[in-house]
Amino acid sequence: MKKTLVIGASDNPGRYSYIAAEKLLRFGHEVLLVGKREVEVWGLKIQTGKPAIENVDTVTLYLNPKNQEQYYNYILSLNPKRIIFNPGTENLVFEKMAEEKGIEAVEGCTLVMLSAGQY
Repeated sequence: MKKTLVIGASDNPGRYSYIAAEKLLRFGHEVLLVGKREVEVWGLKIQTGKPAIENVDTVTLYLNPKNQEQYYNYILSLNPKRIIFNPGTENLVFEKMAEEKGIEAVEGCTLVMLSAGQY
């Protein structure tokens, strides 16, 4: 299973980041959450800031490109295998930065990838 960091995590069941995190858990992935507010969902704490995390396989983004800028260096420093740019988060500048570091940049939907067995 893939250790996945959800950036833009929310405790609002109407948000795609919430739905994706829940589905990742159901599929057996280890999930870490970073968001605006420090709250708990499914027994997991949504962390704020840029927590130290090791061995991240996948970062899945739920932030618009402007809000991603503050996380560029942080995400790259985690050296994930891939970053998933969910619909509305596509960011050619950041995708290029990731690819230059050998990180796969995927424009896709975490929910669809999980459902299709392509995660």
